[in-house]
Amino acid sequence: MLERLRDLLIGGRKNLLDPQIHHQLALIAFFAWVGLGSDGLSSSSYGPEEAFLALGHHTHLALYLTVAMVLTVFLISASYSQIIELFPSGGGGYLVATKLLGPTVGLISGSALVVDYMLTVATSVASGCDAIYSFLPHTMVGTKMISEFLVIAGLTALNLRGIKESVKTLIPIFITFLITHLALILWGIFSHGQALGVIIPDTVRDTHLAVQELGTLGVLAIFLRAFSLGGGTFTGIEAVSNGVQILREPRVHTAKKTMLYMATSLSFTAGGILLCYLLNDVHHIAGQTLNASLWTTLTRNWHIGGVNLSPAIVSITLLSEGMLLFLAAQTGFIDGPRTLSVMAVDNWVPKRFAHLSERLVTQNGVLIMAIATVLVLAYTHGDVRMLVVMYSINVFITFTLSQMGMVLHWWQVRKTEAHWRRRFLLALVGTLVTGTILIITSVVKFGEGGWVTLVVTGILIGFCLIVRRHYDQVRDVLKHLDELLTNLPMSANEKSPELVPEGPTAIVLVESYAGLGIHTLLSIQRMFPRHFKNFVFVTVGQVDSGQFKGAEAIEALEAKCRDDLERYVELANQMGYYAEYRYTLGTELITELEHMTQSLTREFRRSLVFAGQLVFQRETLFTRTLHHETAFSIQRRLQFLGIQVIILPIRVWEQKRTA
Repeated sequence: MLERLRDLLIGGRKNLLDPQIHHQLALIAFFAWVGLGSDGLSSSSYGPEEAFLALGHHTHLALYLTVAMVLTVFLISASYSQIIELFPSGGGGYLVATKLLGPTVGLISGSALVVDYMLTVATSVASGCDAIYSFLPHTMVGTKMISEFLVIAGLTALNLRGIKESVKTLIPIFITFLITHLALILWGIFSHGQALGVIIPDTVRDTHLAVQELGTLGVLAIFLRAFSLGGGTFTGIEAVSNGVQILREPRVHTAKKTMLYMATSLSFTAGGILLCYLLNDVHHIAGQTLNASLWTTLTRNWHIGGVNLSPAIVSITLLSEGMLLFLAAQTGFIDGPRTLSVMAVDNWVPKRFAHLSERLVTQNGVLIMAIATVLVLAYTHGDVRMLVVMYSINVFITFTLSQMGMVLHWWQVRKTEAHWRRRFLLALVGTLVTGTILIITSVVKFGEGGWVTLVVTGILIGFCLIVRRHYDQVRDVLKHLDELLTNLPMSANEKSPELVPEGPTAIVLVESYAGLGIHTLLSIQRMFPRHFKNFVFVTVGQVDSGQFKGAEAIEALEAKCRDDLERYVELANQMGYYAEYRYTLGTELITELEHMTQSLTREFRRSLVFAGQLVFQRETLFTRTLHHETAFSIQRRLQFLGIQVIILPIRVWEQKRTA
């Protein structure tokens, strides 16, 4: 029943050996715009509002803000298009910082990205509920937090089904948002007619008055503060470069097209909304977003046959806005787990974050994003203004480091690249702009949530350093073991050993041809001298995010499995034993091993299963989290089925030696 319920919610398993599977899962530019670009587009629901409110009564500066926002969107987008060209396999800010500025800076960027994507989900869900509750009765406000948690649960289930399926489900929302906002923004601008002709002279006059009152530096300070606090508008632009690997081939072309779609739609929507605030003299109303006030103002006099259309139009627009914000949370659920998986491949976080589920989704990453989002919303009580501050700081940490890496890159290749100056200047200007926004936002809003995101990011960086140090120590131990055992002197037998059908058979679970598996084989020989007549080596080529990048990578993994197992067979033959092997490829390591082992125990009646397991001098929750404990898991499953499993320990001492 549980398996049927799981299949109903997240779907059945996918065949990763299907040569068309990568093509089927990849996104074309339009779907990528929906799944990845919605984060940037939806930020127009809260970014322009924060910037406009920060102006206070100096609303005339909104015209300058509109121009600055549009230019900044295209500036950052152009810079990230360069990143896509340079890193066509994806990875975004983490990979850029790692390759161009070093692993330590890459860790900072990656940690900031992970926290950023957690906050992306929280901000999008909280802001979406704010938009929807703006047109619901005020008596329902008390249910908003419950609604936010339900939305997260729904998005989690949707993402566990797979990226493409979750994107397709939400396309109607995306289209509705575009149509309603395009129509209302154009109406909000062009319905003013003659007022558009005097907006520039009026803005210049009001600016001169403000300069006389506050001085040039005072006006500049107000503008920069508003521009920085509206930095949430630019969040999400980096999503495409982070998710290049999920796009349809040719990936670079698809990614750049998606980036153009995103930049154009975001600059029009954010700039248009900000201009509409100015033209329509919109003011904040308690219990409503500024957008809700704007849409109400624009449609106040819309009637057909004496029927006021305003409530219906405003409700549809805000509902599409709220639902698009929920769709924007997809970016966190798509790119957050993807960033964690890349960091897991580099040993910064537990390796289980690189594992794929039967639906070929980084399930552990999706679940951790959901849990973290719930905790963030509970801490902030869904306060969007606080969430935007926390969110923006981490976004601009990654922005700044990525731009800085590109500045360094173009300077280093200036002698070989013909057009390096233009690209260098673009990256340099991007660094200065994003760095300025980061500094101002961190200083101005440090006490209003800024310190929280910096502390959490710092804690994550510290955790990653501890994890990497542990993996490095274990790697050094196993490297020493490999050096001792992989080159054992063995004399070749003149006659190949033959299968003894009814003889005792050792089924040995191995990973790759390394000291760990050889140690297990030698331990069997030592514990049961000359008892076993046959050996069967079993492995699962586990497909994780590091290998699931195309049919060629899957074929390479399969070839490696065969090569490793053939070496085990050769070693057993040299020791005088008959040996053969079995293997399969899959994402669920324990399940695949269970199925293969059950089949082998039916084939070899007198069999015993062996597995090696790293055993640490001081077993802790930390070591159990970082290492799969595959042997113990398969032992529990097989013993329940009546199959005997013996685990042979490989001890890891704190002094970095094995026995």
